Amino acid sequence: MKEIFINSRRWFAVLAAMLTLLGGNGLARAQASLPQVLRISTENTAEHVQTQAIARFARQLERASDGRLEVRFHHSARLFRDRDAIAALTGGKVEMVVPGMWQLDRYVPDVGLYMLPLFYGRAAEQHYAVRDGEIGHMVSRRIESDLGVRVLGRWLDLGHAHLYFTDAHVSRHADLAGLRVRIPGGAANRGRLEAFKAEPVLIAWPDLPNALERGQVQGMLTTHETVRSAALWSKGIRFGFEDMEYFAQYVPMINARFWNGLSEELRQLVRDTWDQVVDAQREAAARAQREARKVLLERGVEIVKPDEKVLAQWRHIAGKQQPALVHEIGIDPLLVERAQQVVDQR
Repeated sequence: MKEIFINSRRWFAVLAAMLTLLGGNGLARAQASLPQVLRISTENTAEHVQTQAIARFARQLERASDGRLEVRFHHSARLFRDRDAIAALTGGKVEMVVPGMWQLDRYVPDVGLYMLPLFYGRAAEQHYAVRDGEIGHMVSRRIESDLGVRVLGRWLDLGHAHLYFTDAHVSRHADLAGLRVRIPGGAANRGRLEAFKAEPVLIAWPDLPNALERGQVQGMLTTHETVRSAALWSKGIRFGFEDMEYFAQYVPMINARFWNGLSEELRQLVRDTWDQVVDAQREAAARAQREARKVLLERGVEIVKPDEKVLAQWRHIAGKQQPALVHEIGIDPLLVERAQQVVDQR
């Protein structure tokens, strides 16, 4: 009788183990069938050319994944401001961010290369020659290694950043002396404006309209399209100084843990879908900047454009500060030398 009881107890134990195993496998299969959630955070508003491109990417990727990915795109800083997005990405609080490059040099000094005086007043083609080539590839790899993220591919365009003012009618570089100018970030942006005797002030984008209305700054560093998309003439912007301070782009980054959890097929799908968006986005960004400039003029914003000779003169003036900036930021001097060689050939 005792033996029967023991055998029965063993049988129930085996049965329980089998049920647990079957249940665990069923749960694993159910979990495997669920889509992986890709949350994307950006700071710009729905009307912005960057936001519209990422929205297209999100739609195309989710559709192409056939239910394997659920893409949730949050713009207008609804999840994070760009200045906080990188820490959120590396901390696993979001799977993908596309911040402005000016947010990265505090984490990856070599990104500051693109905002150095050597690029001041340069045409977009000269920027592409560096960023889409071997040097750009090296910078992206350093972002990956320093932050532990994955850079999806080529960067999105915003376009040339210029200077805009409320009451200061700046018609020449000398007029910049003493003006408080908002910058979005970037030590090189600060250093370049300081070389022009202006006073750069770091203000996050969502806080800028109030800063303009309260007179905390007299000017700002941004683009025609950004002024248009936020209707900043309603916040007091009346003048523009179109000097091509630097060429602004956005960097597509994905959390490494999320990336490593994707199948190789899905990784390739994400890369390919992103690459399919970039060319059209860059064309749209250039078109948006041209159209935005017209809108600004129609809204009464007066725009002064220095000629190439003047820009070259002030590039030389700002360039005197470049060695100190390179050292301060920690940019690889070899990258600077190679970038200079590329733009000199253009």
